[in-house]
Amino acid sequence: MNNANPINISHIDHVDPGGTRERVRTAIITGSSRGIGAAVVRLLGESGYQVCVNYRSNKSAAIKVVADLEKLGANTIAIQADVSDEADVVRLFKTVDKELGELTALVNNAAIVLPQTRVENMDAARINRMLATNVTSSFLCCREAVRRMSYKHGGNGGSIVNVSSAAARIGSAGEYVDYAASKGAIDTLTRGLALEVADEGIRVNCVRPGFIHTDMHADGGEPSRVDRLAETIPLGRGGTPEEVANAIRWLLSEEASYATGSFIDLAGGR
Repeated sequence: MNNANPINISHIDHVDPGGTRERVRTAIITGSSRGIGAAVVRLLGESGYQVCVNYRSNKSAAIKVVADLEKLGANTIAIQADVSDEADVVRLFKTVDKELGELTALVNNAAIVLPQTRVENMDAARINRMLATNVTSSFLCCREAVRRMSYKHGGNGGSIVNVSSAAARIGSAGEYVDYAASKGAIDTLTRGLALEVADEGIRVNCVRPGFIHTDMHADGGEPSRVDRLAETIPLGRGGTPEEVANAIRWLLSEEASYATGSFIDLAGGR
């Protein structure tokens, strides 16, 4: 486990035009050194959030995201943590407590895909790795967020957005059934937790991206997968990380104050 100090840049205060200090919005985005996570970080930083960039191993990419936000004057830190590891999750949240203060938002984005294959070729090691990274991590991070946000625990409320996938609906046969199953679990977590904490000041919602242009497809062995599938998408193209980030920002915001246990599908109509 890497206990290196977080990468920290500038600090800002949030004051309304009348001079009254507002509640500072502070967000953790897991798996945010690249792809959708990095797009969320940049958008929230532009929107005035304090942001924690979480990464597992790609420190150079995390530093680049932080540097991008430094140009905006955003208060940002980057923390290495494997969010499938309970001790790392506890350390991540405690570091944010110390460095940024009260947590108001969590985006559970960290996830992996593994090389495309059929279920008949999957061993327990692969399946368990998939579930630990994509499911256990979200449960652990939700636990820590609820302990901080819930009125029951003396918190002031907050918002959680889980990043699922259209794969949970489609099944990803012949490619990533294990990934699809892990995202089905995220859908259930979203609904169950939303009901559990609805009267405790916490909203829990979910986005289900479909065919988004990110590096994740290369991890599965087919970098051009979105282009191959474009003709099966009603809108005729893959999506961008920024399009997903916009939906996440909305769900976190007060504009979505009556939304909890809700899902936004971002799959071009498929």
